[in-house]
Amino acid sequence: MGSGNDSILDMYLYETNTLLEQLDGILLTAEQADTFSEDSVNEIFRIMHTIKGSSAMMEFSSLMTVAHRIEDMFFIVREKGMDVVPEATRPDLFDMLFQAVDFFRGEIEKVENDEPLSQSIDHIVNKINSLIDKIQGNPTSSEPEPAAEAESAPAAPAESAPAVGVVDQDYLFGIHVYFDEGSGMENLRAFMLTNSVKDYCSDFICFPANVETDPSTSDIIADQGFLVWFRTAEERNAAIPAVQAGASVREYQPVDAPKPAPAHDDDAKPAQAQADAPKPSQDAPKADAPASKPAPAPAAGQQHAKESLISVNLSKLDQLLAVVSEIVITESMVTASPDLKGLRLDNFTKSARDLRKLTDDLQDVSMSLRMVPVSGTFQKMNRIVRDMSKKLGKKAKLTLIGEDTEVDKTIVDAIGDPIMHIVRNSMDHGLEENEADRIAAGKDPVGEVILSARHTGSEVIIEIKDDGQGVDTQAVLNKAIRQGLAAPDHEYSQKEILNFLMMPGFSTNTEVTEYSGRGVGMDVVKKNVADVGGTVSISSEWGKGMTTTLKIPLTMAIMDGMEVSVGKSMFTIPINSIQSSLKVSAEDVIHDPAQGEMVKIRDNFYPIIRAKELFCMEQGCDNIEDGILMWVESGEHSYCLFVDELLGEQQIVVKPLPNYVNGFGVKNYGITGCSILGDGSISIILDVINVYTAAHNAF
Repeated sequence: MGSGNDSILDMYLYETNTLLEQLDGILLTAEQADTFSEDSVNEIFRIMHTIKGSSAMMEFSSLMTVAHRIEDMFFIVREKGMDVVPEATRPDLFDMLFQAVDFFRGEIEKVENDEPLSQSIDHIVNKINSLIDKIQGNPTSSEPEPAAEAESAPAAPAESAPAVGVVDQDYLFGIHVYFDEGSGMENLRAFMLTNSVKDYCSDFICFPANVETDPSTSDIIADQGFLVWFRTAEERNAAIPAVQAGASVREYQPVDAPKPAPAHDDDAKPAQAQADAPKPSQDAPKADAPASKPAPAPAAGQQHAKESLISVNLSKLDQLLAVVSEIVITESMVTASPDLKGLRLDNFTKSARDLRKLTDDLQDVSMSLRMVPVSGTFQKMNRIVRDMSKKLGKKAKLTLIGEDTEVDKTIVDAIGDPIMHIVRNSMDHGLEENEADRIAAGKDPVGEVILSARHTGSEVIIEIKDDGQGVDTQAVLNKAIRQGLAAPDHEYSQKEILNFLMMPGFSTNTEVTEYSGRGVGMDVVKKNVADVGGTVSISSEWGKGMTTTLKIPLTMAIMDGMEVSVGKSMFTIPINSIQSSLKVSAEDVIHDPAQGEMVKIRDNFYPIIRAKELFCMEQGCDNIEDGILMWVESGEHSYCLFVDELLGEQQIVVKPLPNYVNGFGVKNYGITGCSILGDGSISIILDVINVYTAAHNAF
């Protein structure tokens, strides 16, 4: 039972989070336009209707109540148009809706963490109610819909209930259904019942008519029951099994209405008109009123859109990738088997090549399954810029570039927080405090934060750029000296000074605000990005703004590497870091004053790092002529790594090092993981940047 419930909860969380993101987007667009388009009103109504229904099913009453009240409000707006909301009330409406989104998000987080939900929702419900009163002008004229319903209800007393529901003389064969007492949400139960009846007969009408959209029909159904009318007795009898199987149905009885007299007919028709009055304006596709017919139209449309998409649990994709990784390893074990040494097997070699191509394709497909666009993460920043603009009193806009860029799902999850930190930094520290300063500097009074993403083949580059005042490097250096991070008598380059911003506990803010100044910021960003194998760099020009660049690998599981050897040990260097390999003679090596070695390549000088010395190995070449130089580059570092031999390119599966090995700080020496080669031996994977840092610190 548990796993079934878990999967329902997972679907609920996934669906609700998706709807809330949509809602956020709609609200941001609407707030800029200062009005909701007709489509937006319908969309918000639908989103709230869905959240209400699914929350009721999960018994999350606080979420259901808030969604229900917002749905009621948008029912009125949908009926009467946006003009019903006075201009002065609109900022309150937007604020309330943003607050509601935050409330929903908070509650969903509690559900995810198994925490109890909020009991006190009065503050937000009161806000919604007061807005509904403002929209309606005077509270007494509230809810036109139930009023119309109430007028039609007394048209006949409960005893002659069949006559109440006779709304069309062509539909005279009915089923009168009563739901369990106190079952609640009778209107939705009735709507679900009509959906079941559609499987048996599509031509019918029901009373009350608009159960799906009008929650107030619940009371009528609880009091008088729910009537479904068919054209013929055969159709009615065919539909009875659907009623028998209906959830919460207490009892039902077939009823035959007498053919109405003309006078009665006239009475009945206004009742039908009233019951269906709101139909045409509610939703364009629902214009032909019989309540049950229109419903399939939107459903069919939605099904079409969803048919081609399937949501898969991330852990299953992880398993798939693990299996593909093992296939890659096993394939190289088969093709590089020592038993085949020295044999000429043309057919085998051809088949092995075909197998390699297929494993490559399989790997590409399994990788692409995990790829998601960064747009979801980017869109969330709109909200942060909007909220901070209001709180800090700064005018700002967010520009998104390349939001369709795709990266691995685990990486998207890992970069959400760092990007949020940096965008907050730009808003808080970057943009000038007041418009006058910006105008004086010849800038647009509205500050701009640009968030861009692009691919470079092997990595994704995400830039967060603002056109604010930039970083006061002298102030940063003074602070770093005060905190003991920098030596007072040392000359630091601008890049080195900006790197202090990413030291733990370093904050340039003098006071603690809601958003910053606690010393938790760029160091967290650096750590989170490093966890997924990425790097962070900052550049800034005083008065012009600041740019933070995140370089992140596309994926971290399988990569192309170059195998090299030092003595009997093997190392893997990522192919995308290698510029070229070269043999040099002793005369080509230049010694700098500190006895470091350098080599000249294409008019530039690059330091030589000897792997044997760096890793304190006993075996390996010492003479520069005996080995080979691998010219590598990553980030801002470029150097030559001296190794014994080049063994060739190999597709490798990155295996993380065990924790007890990581405990010795091997990552600081450029060892990022290991891989199993075709012959079963282990190769150490080198991280080009950390190798440089380790060598720099060692010498």
